[in-house]
Amino acid sequence: MKCFSRYLPYLFRPPSTILSSSCHTEADIISTVEFNSTGELLATGDKGGRVVVFQREQESKNQPHRRGEYNVYSTFQSHEPEFDYLKSLEIEEKINKIRWLPQHNAAYFLLSTNDKTVKLWKISERDRRPEGYNLKDEEGRIRDPATITTLRVPVLRPMDLMVEATARRIFSNAHTYHINSISVNSDYETFMSTDDLRINLWNLEITNKSFNIVDIKPANMEELTEVITAAEFHPNQCNTFVYSSSKGSIRLCDMRAAALCDNHSKFFEEPEDPSNRSFFSEIISSISDVKFSHSGRYLMTRDYLTVKVWDLNMESKPLETYQVHDYLRSKLCSLYENDCIFDKFECVWNGSDSVIMTGSYNNFFRMFDRNTKRDVTLEASRENSKPRAILKPRKVCVGGKRRKDEISVDSLDFSKKILHTAWHPSENIIAVAATNNLYIFQDKVN
Repeated sequence: MKCFSRYLPYLFRPPSTILSSSCHTEADIISTVEFNSTGELLATGDKGGRVVVFQREQESKNQPHRRGEYNVYSTFQSHEPEFDYLKSLEIEEKINKIRWLPQHNAAYFLLSTNDKTVKLWKISERDRRPEGYNLKDEEGRIRDPATITTLRVPVLRPMDLMVEATARRIFSNAHTYHINSISVNSDYETFMSTDDLRINLWNLEITNKSFNIVDIKPANMEELTEVITAAEFHPNQCNTFVYSSSKGSIRLCDMRAAALCDNHSKFFEEPEDPSNRSFFSEIISSISDVKFSHSGRYLMTRDYLTVKVWDLNMESKPLETYQVHDYLRSKLCSLYENDCIFDKFECVWNGSDSVIMTGSYNNFFRMFDRNTKRDVTLEASRENSKPRAILKPRKVCVGGKRRKDEISVDSLDFSKKILHTAWHPSENIIAVAATNNLYIFQDKVN
């Protein structure tokens, strides 16, 4: 990537418009964003339990060198609100995570989850319909066999293209606590679902049985000191996975060692600097996201103030540490009072593992180039979403004189936050979810 500021928007389409909502409500807030393995599809989930799938248009004849935009491909209701009568507990319909499965035929498959239930969805196209049944008439009613005097050969007639979303599997009743992440294994036969205290392993073909592979629940809940915050499978070693904790530690586990992976094979944690110790130290050290690099050599973790890159062969300290918004360190007290300190930011790699991206407040998102050590702050907003407009880097002023193009840390809007982002697996195209709006940016096309 030559220059971060070359990023420009080429599609701005608020999901509230797509979903025919007259105004922005809590249900319209986007809660997850995910490209599929080819980058041709992009899925978003929201707090209303809906999934919107965007498809990339093919190259146009007029501009063969410029790929098409992402347009709505399918919209469906994935989860509905439920009520657990045994525990008198409401189960929200909010989509916590979406994960795509590799495409093996004309249909697409994805996993979506709310707090309790994972669903496997099949998204398929239909542009033909069968006609000429023998036992049914054209309206679908069963015919009297006595009236059938000839046999007809059914034929397929063209029809308008229809995209159907069908729930093929429902994986439920396996989690006592809220599911925070799901991850598809590289064997493409299994996946894991993770809640605060347990990780379960599922076979994609079996819905009534799962295997508990991690259980950190203590015998006495008063002795509970940490919870699991995220987990992910290694991209090409089907026996290896990692999970992060609220204490800022990461555990690498090998499923070949034991059926229950309570004993980790590697433990990654950075010792805390005593001089930086404060009342908020434990809260801001909690890891909100963990991601393997595409190569499988590195781990990336996001805590409240930093993004860290770890080498799997070096457990003692991170290989790289990037400050996301260090200017907020002096505002931790007010961020604690308005609960923003508990926000869970995600982080993503680009296709070559050379650049990482994560979100911040005021609709800012940050990019860090691992090779040049350059970084930039960009903003996702309606003002800079005009077609072909180039994103301008933003800077935050901590104190003293403020330049014309800078924004004061005191005027940041903490209600506008970029928690969920996604990066195209092979191109410089990024998707950024800002509350109920989805922004898609691409590198400048010459």
